[in-house]
Amino acid sequence: MTDAAPEVEVSLLAPAKNERENLPRLFAEIRDAMQQQHRSWELLVVDDGSTDDSWQVIAEQARQDPRLRGIRLRRNFGKAAALAAGVAEVRGELLVTLDADLQDDPAEIPRLLAELDNGADLVSGHKAQRQDPLGKRLPSKVFNSVTGLITGLKLADHNCGLKAARTEVYRRVPLYGELHRYIPALAHQLGYRVRELAVHHRPRVHGKSNYGLERYVRGALDLLTVIALTRYGRRPAHLFGGLGLLAGTIGTLILLYLSGVWLFTDQSIGTRPLLTLGILLEIFAAQMISVGLLAELVLHRTGRDRDVDVLVADQTTNASPAQSGKSP
Repeated sequence: MTDAAPEVEVSLLAPAKNERENLPRLFAEIRDAMQQQHRSWELLVVDDGSTDDSWQVIAEQARQDPRLRGIRLRRNFGKAAALAAGVAEVRGELLVTLDADLQDDPAEIPRLLAELDNGADLVSGHKAQRQDPLGKRLPSKVFNSVTGLITGLKLADHNCGLKAARTEVYRRVPLYGELHRYIPALAHQLGYRVRELAVHHRPRVHGKSNYGLERYVRGALDLLTVIALTRYGRRPAHLFGGLGLLAGTIGTLILLYLSGVWLFTDQSIGTRPLLTLGILLEIFAAQMISVGLLAELVLHRTGRDRDVDVLVADQTTNASPAQSGKSP
C-alpha cells in the first residue's frame, strides 16, 4: 500500500521554457515567500518543450525538496497547454500561477492569497511599472483596452502571468490555444469574483522572451473565440441565427426592390450585380440558421446545456430528518 499524497492548501504552477538559469532562484524565492504563510504548499513546474537543461534542473530540485514537482511536455505546446497540464495535476484548493522567467516577483504571493481570503475568486496581477520595452507596452495597452471593452471586464492588465485563484476557477475555464490571456474575462463570465492587484514587475535578467509581436495577432483571433464562448456558449443559435436573420433581411429587401423594378418599369434586372448579392445573402441566411439549429442539437445531445453546476456559487444545507426529530 502506498502512502496517500499529503494535503496541500496552496499549489504554485509555473510554466517554463528554456529557463535553466532562472529556475534555481525561482525555487529559492518561492520558498522564502511561502515560509511566512504557514500553509502547506507545493510547486509544480511544467517544462514546455525546453531545449536547454531546464528539465535536469527541475528534476534535481524535486529530488531535494518533496514539495517541488515537475511535468515535462513532449514538445512545446504553448502556455495555455502547459497551464492545462499543470491544473490537471495540482492538489491545492488555491492556485497561484506565475512565469518562470523571474519577471513575476514571488514576494507578491502573500498579497494575492490575502485577496482570496477576503472573498475574491480570482486575483489578477497588474504590472503597474512594467519592465518591458516600449514595443511590448504599447500593444499591450491596446490589447487590454479592447479586451475590456468587448468582454465587459475592465482590467488594466488582463495578461499578467501572476495570478491567484481558487483551483476550481482554472478547472472551469477553457485552456487551449491562446486563451490563457483571457482567464480573468472567462472567469468573470462564469460569475466568479475577479479582482486586480498592482504587483511588482522585474526586468528579465537571463534568457529571452518566448513571445513576439505575432502573439497579438493570435490573441485577436482568440478574442473572437472568447466572444463566442462568453456570450453565445449556451445559445449558439442566437449567434448563427442572428447573423442569418440580418443577412436574410438585407437580401429580402434587395430582392423586393428588384422585384418592384421588374414589375413597374421596363428595366432589366437579370444582369444586375445587386440581384446576385441578394440571392447570395438569402443562401447565406439559410446556411447560418441551419448551422445554429445544428449547434443547438449538438449542445443538447452532449448535455452541456444541462451542466448547471458551474453556475452555482453556494447553497444552504438543511438539517437531516434525524437531526430535526422528524421521520422521513
